[in-house]
Parts: sequence; C-alpha cells; structure tokens
Amino acid sequence: MTTITPIPSPPGLPIVGNAAQIDPVAQRRSFSDFADKYGEVYRIYLPGGRSIVMCNSHRLINELCDEKRFAKIPQGVLEVRDYQLHHALLDAHTEYRKSEMEYMTGFSPFGPLSIRGMFEEMHDIATQMALKFARYGPSTPIPASDDFTRLALDTLALCSMGFRFNSFYTKELHPMIEAMGGFLVESGKRPSRVLPSFFYRTDDTKYWQDIEVLRNTAQEVLEARKKHPDDRKDLLNAMLNGVDPKTGKHMSDSSIIDNLITFLIAGHETTSGTLSFAFYRLLKNPDTYQKVQQEVDEVIGKGPINVEHLSKLPYITAVLRETLRLDSPISVFGVNSLEDQLLAGRYPVSKGEPCTLFLARAHLDPAVWGDDANDFKPERMLDEPFSKLPKNAWKPFGNGARACIGRPFAMQEAILAMAVLFQNFNFVMHDPSYNLAIKQTLTIKPDNFLMRAIIRDGLSPTQLEHRLAGRGLSQESSKLHSEESSASAKLGKKLTVLYGSNSGTCESLAQRVASDASRHGFEVSKVDCLDTANGALPKKQPVIIITASYEGEPPDNAALFCSWLGGAKDKTMLEGVDYTVFGVGHHDWAQTFHRIPKLVDAKLEENGATRIAEMGLSDAGSTDTFTDFETWEDNVLWPALHEKYGTAEKGEATQSAGLSVEITSPRTSALRQDVMEALVVDTHKLTAEGEPVKKHIEIALPSGQTYRSGDYLAVLPINPKVVVSRVMRRFQLPWDAHITITGAPNTPLPTETSMPAQGVFSAYVELAQPATKRNILSLAETAKDEADKDALKKYANEDYTEVLNKRISVLDLLEKFPAIELPLGMFLAMLPPMRVRQYSISSSPLWNPSHVTLTFSVLEAPSKSGHGTHVGVASSYLDSLE
Repeated sequence: MTTITPIPSPPGLPIVGNAAQIDPVAQRRSFSDFADKYGEVYRIYLPGGRSIVMCNSHRLINELCDEKRFAKIPQGVLEVRDYQLHHALLDAHTEYRKSEMEYMTGFSPFGPLSIRGMFEEMHDIATQMALKFARYGPSTPIPASDDFTRLALDTLALCSMGFRFNSFYTKELHPMIEAMGGFLVESGKRPSRVLPSFFYRTDDTKYWQDIEVLRNTAQEVLEARKKHPDDRKDLLNAMLNGVDPKTGKHMSDSSIIDNLITFLIAGHETTSGTLSFAFYRLLKNPDTYQKVQQEVDEVIGKGPINVEHLSKLPYITAVLRETLRLDSPISVFGVNSLEDQLLAGRYPVSKGEPCTLFLARAHLDPAVWGDDANDFKPERMLDEPFSKLPKNAWKPFGNGARACIGRPFAMQEAILAMAVLFQNFNFVMHDPSYNLAIKQTLTIKPDNFLMRAIIRDGLSPTQLEHRLAGRGLSQESSKLHSEESSASAKLGKKLTVLYGSNSGTCESLAQRVASDASRHGFEVSKVDCLDTANGALPKKQPVIIITASYEGEPPDNAALFCSWLGGAKDKTMLEGVDYTVFGVGHHDWAQTFHRIPKLVDAKLEENGATRIAEMGLSDAGSTDTFTDFETWEDNVLWPALHEKYGTAEKGEATQSAGLSVEITSPRTSALRQDVMEALVVDTHKLTAEGEPVKKHIEIALPSGQTYRSGDYLAVLPINPKVVVSRVMRRFQLPWDAHITITGAPNTPLPTETSMPAQGVFSAYVELAQPATKRNILSLAETAKDEADKDALKKYANEDYTEVLNKRISVLDLLEKFPAIELPLGMFLAMLPPMRVRQYSISSSPLWNPSHVTLTFSVLEAPSKSGHGTHVGVASSYLDSLE
C-alpha cells in the first residue's frame, strides 16, 4: 500500500507566501537554509498563489530528469528574460527551440570539429589574460571573477561571432557586463514582488535601460558581421545564413539579437564562475594545487601549448568537474510535472506544478558522494570513477534536450585557461584568511575573491610574451635582464625574506629583518609570504624564512609552499639555495610545537639546500618573541651572513636611523577603513558590579560571510585612548597633529601621505609591546645623561628579565627617563605593527550562520611596570564597541 507523505512547507504569510523569507540577492543560501530544516523536499509559495517544489536529493533529481514525466520550462529569471528578450535559442520553450534549431540544419557550431578549430582564437584570448596578469606584477591583487569574466566574454564573442570586445585592454569591464548583472539581479527579484508596480518605478527604469544596453551590444555585433561578411563557420553565420527547410525563410534580425544575448549571457557567466571557483578551491587545497601544476609541467613542459595537449590533462578535467559539483554556477533549474504523480512513490505533485532541481544540495548527497561529500576531491572525478557515477548524479550542464549545447566549448576553454596559467604562474591568495562568499545573479561567483600571480621560472613579462608566442627568449631581453641584475647587485648582496604568518607576528619579524638588511650590506629583493616561493626559491643569495605553526599546520599563506616542499622527491633540486629558518610556536600545543619551522628546515636540507645559520626558535607562551628574534638576529643570523658573503656591518646594531617624520597640524581628517566591517548587534556585561568584567558581544558578519564550529574571529584592535594620549603628551604633539612618514621602503606604516598622529598611534603600532634589548640600547645611545645611559644598559643586560616580567614598553621607558630626546621617527621604527587577535567564537552556526558571539574578559589592572593602569589592547577595544 502506497503511503502518501505531504510535502513540508515553511510557514508563510497571506498573499506573499514565503517570498519575504527568500533573500532576492542570495536565493541559494535561502534555499539551503530551508533544506537544512525540511530535508530532501519542501514546497515554497510565492505571490499569486504559485508554488514550487524544491528537490534536494539525488533520488528525487533522478526522477525529475525523466523527460517522459517532467518537462523543462523556463521559470523565474529565465521566464522573465524570455518575455523581455522575445525567444532565445537556449532558454525558449521546447517546441520553439526545435523550430529555431532547424535554421542551423547541417551545421553544428558547437560540434567537436568546430570547437577543435577554435583553439587558436581561444589561445589568443588566454594569452591576453596571462600577459595582463604578468604586467600586474606579483604584488597586485587580481579580481579573479572580473578577469575570468573578461576571458569568457572575449573568447565566446571571438570564437562564435568573430567579434572582439578587447576587454583586457580596458580598465573597466564592458558596459554590457554591468547591464547584464543588473538585468539578471532584477529579473530574479521580479517574480517575488508583493507591492503594486508603482513602488518599483526606479528599479523598472534601470531594468529597461539595462535591456537596451544588451540589445545595442548584440546589434553592434550583428552589424559588424553584416558590414564585413566572411565565411567563418561560427554560430553567427549559422544563424545569418541558415534557412528554415519548411518555410525557406531566414532567421529575423530580432531573433538573432535575442540569441546572441542569450549566448553571451549563458556562455560567459558559467565559465567565468567555474574558473573563479576552481582557483579558489585549488588555493585552499595545496596538495591538489601541486597535482595540477605537476600535470601541466609533465604534459606540456615549457613549450607552446597545442590542442592535442588538452586531452592529456585528466586531472585538470577532474578539477573542473569537482568544482562544478561543489560550486555549479547555475545551481538550480526547473521542470514542470506532466501529470499528477508521486515523487519517490510518496510525495504528491500536481500536473503543471513547477519542480526545481537544487544542485547545490543534490550534488552533496552522501548517498552518492559519501561522508566526505563536502570536501574538494578531484580524484573522484577522474575518468574511470566519473563514468561509474549513478545516473543523473552530476548535472551542472542541465538535462536532456535542453542541456547546455556549449558544454564542449566551455570545457575546452576552461582547460586551456588553466593550462596556460599554471604553466606560467604561481598563484597565492591576496588575503590568505579569505573564506568563500557568494555573489549571485543568474549564476553564482565568488565575491571579492582576490589572488596574486607570480611569473614562474624567473621570467620578465617581456620574456613571458615571447614564450607564449612560441618564440625563444630574445637575446636583447635576456641581456637587459642580466644588466638589471648586475646594476642591482652593486647596491648590495641580494637577500630574500619569506614568512608564514596568520596573526601578523612573523610578518612583522620579516619586515624588521628587511629593515636591518641595508645596514649589514644586503639589498632586499623580496619580502613576501612563503607561498610566493612555491617551487621557486631563489639561488645564490641568502633566503631567510620566518614561520609559525598553528596546531601543527602551516599558516594560511605558507600552505602551498609546505605542500610543494613536503612532496619534493628530487634531492638535488634545491642545490644553490642558501637558507636559514626562524620559527615561532606555543608550548600549549606540545605535540606539534614548532612542527612547521622544523619541517621546513629539514626538508630544505634534505632536498639539497644549504643551511647558512642555525635555526632560531621562540616560544610565544613563555618568552617575548621580538626579543628572541632580535637576539637570534644579532648573535646568529648577521654574523653567519657576514662570514659567508664577506659583507660588513655599517654602524652600531641599534635603531639609530629610524624613520623620517614631518609633523603638520591641519584641522581636517579623513575616515580610514583597514579591515572588513562587521556590525555589532548586541553587547552586555555578564558579571555583577564590583566583579572583574566579563562581556558578551554579538556581531553580524559582513554580507555573504559565514562560519563553522571551531572557527576564530580575527579582531584588528585599536590602542586604548589613554595609552595614545600618553604618546601625544610625551612627544608634545597637539591633538590635531598629522605626520608624514618617509625614508623606509619596508615599513608596514603608511608612507608618503599625511596621516593624523592619533590615527597612526591608535591603529598601526603596538604601543604596549615590551621593549626589546635593541630598543633599550637605542634609547641608551640617544640619552645624554650618563646616569640614564647606565640605567638603560643595565635594563638591556642583567635586568632584562624585569623588562619582560613587568612588560615595560618603550613608552614606559621614555616616561621613566624624561630627559631622553628621542626622534618620533625612531620611536615608530622601534614598534611592531598592530596585529590581529584571534578570539574563539562562542556561538554555533546552527543558531545563526551569519552572526557570531564572543565571550571575553576585559583586562584592566595596575601596570606591573608601575606606570598607571595596564589596559588590554583587544579586550578594551571590544569593550568600547556598542
């Protein structure tokens, strides 16, 4: 006996149904939230009494793909677009699509031979993108989604329409892209409108303007071909020259324009989204990243890429398939039930009722993909396991007669783009702590995902251009590169500083050693994260590596480097690399204490590199890391480098130079935003009056940001006002003083611009950091009173334990010895940059995935140094938020 189970539905409101519960610009997240609560199927209601059955499991998706029971008909955005842009080849109703396809009888613009013949033009556009990345330089953040949009739009237009948008030669995206985004977002909102159209006049005006831009762009493409006809076997000629065998008529210009718009929208949005997600996934999974690069190096090497190579890159193909599983750019498509029937033999749906295949959930069904369904594992998408997947388990290109006809085109374009980029670049996250945020229009893309591209093999952009063109490196460019290196060498021996850092401590140490380098006869050629040296450690120069361990794992910006180094098998590949390592850890993680710096040190030596100075280590839980580092730097690092490279120290090992600071007092100031803003929703005290203060704070994360259990919230604090006021008084600065910092290329402070002094002291430097021995010796050198000199030297030597135990800062010492006339620039040079503090999140994402809570104690107690009250930097900052 059949048991009929009613389909659950979220409680709705009269007239509008569930429309108010669906975020119009983040529908995917709203549908996922419903799926969390209601399971594999639920029904939502929209204004006008309409309903949609949302299906989230493979077994239901498999049934919906049966074209004898369900027919795909455009809904939502597609239905609105179909109405406004007439009918289009990709998104029209089934019968209409069949009639238009008859115009192209005898020629398939996206058949295998046609797509193979598009390789040269695809390579042309991919080369333009690679050269743009190269000319950005290794430090410039690349907006991945924007540039992959340029790639996909230009490739589609050139290959299928013979038209060049030349997007890589303009700073802004083509106006069509912005119009398309606005049009698609508004199209998604329109079916959920609940008020009379009068209230949407502004939105409607912009909507019709966007449609006009789309039609004008397509008209421009069509007119260009009519003005300069050719015999290209592409989509545009197929539509222009095709004849309906029944009527003998050609396709109308209006219909061609509609189809061009549809192809441009659907054809470029999906590919750009897929590539953006693929690079995000690879950068978050270092071992997978290494496999992609290894495959490219083994199959293609350093020579020109040709079309035969593309079929020999199975791992890249698997990466794209797995990306499409986890992050399908079109994560929903709909069908209509052809009759009254039961889904899974139990859920009733009515004839004509829309049913939606929600791929964002169906592609994560543990029944198909196992308990690790949420993990990025391209191995499950290699050809053999992919061929054994259950029917309809993977549907990013749609289904049946209405499946995407451009699938082979998109795959060839994406494989080629990845091959070109991985052959010639290493990539790193611009912000290693970036977590995936989604931007949704018709499709989804990563929002604000930035990466950096570092040219491999030490090539210049000009040399890379020669390689991409299939030419050898020109003698002139090689000679110029050599002359530049020789000229640079005259300034001092080259030195590279690399760091792995999440909280900023190791990055600060790297900046410090870079600042000291010139005084020791070295010129710093690079200060950057370890991931930028993935597979590319410089030779014939010292490489200083400063890295931490985080629960035994590498910092976010060192994971790719550690994966590459850990997988290295050539014991001679690092011959000629001179290195030393300084490691930071915390003894609370006893089993993994200093694991990463020790691993890096051992693996470098194991693969042929030469250790030029003994490794230094610091325990952040029991000593002051900055003091440990300066001790290692002065007693181990620089003496070893002087001995090996024959350089000499220029002057005393103190911070006598400092920075050059110009002080002004304008009456205006500007707001500055250093980090992504979050909104404080609620804050209250948990303890009774008179007890040590413990507080609760609730924070709404920035739009699109979520978290998982066990995550930390990084807080970039501001120094307490009372401490900043002490600095202003000590240096006799008026409250509105501005400072302009110059004279130090490797400082993290803002340079060459006027900044409010209070802003610099508040946000950029650690004022409460205990003074290092070098700091104290610098003060002693500056002091004119002999008694002050002797007292300070004693602090730097036999009494230094007191400095650490009482956390005596440089500011404390300046107040203790008021006769010292320390230049402001020298004071700033002594201070480490402000670092983020990580707080364990006390809430659960099951409560609210976009809100977090912190529970913290406010640190405020008499200062051990004897100078007033010690106020915790981060806790006082959080306490000040309302």
